[in-house]
Amino acid sequence: MPLIQVVLVLIVVGVLLWLVNTYIPMAGSIKSILNAVVIIVVVLWLLNVFGLMDNLTRLRVGK
Repeated sequence: MPLIQVVLVLIVVGVLLWLVNTYIPMAGSIKSILNAVVIIVVVLWLLNVFGLMDNLTRLRVGK
């Protein structure tokens, strides 16, 4: 995936999150949870795009 496309996706996600936070009335705790979920999903997506997710799936805990 080209770097420009990654940057464009990040911009679109950021603008959508800003629009939701600004124009949709909801409780502060729900906004915090929504923001955390979006950030976690974006970070996992970025790890997958840059090929770092493969290393994490091979990680074993325990025997």
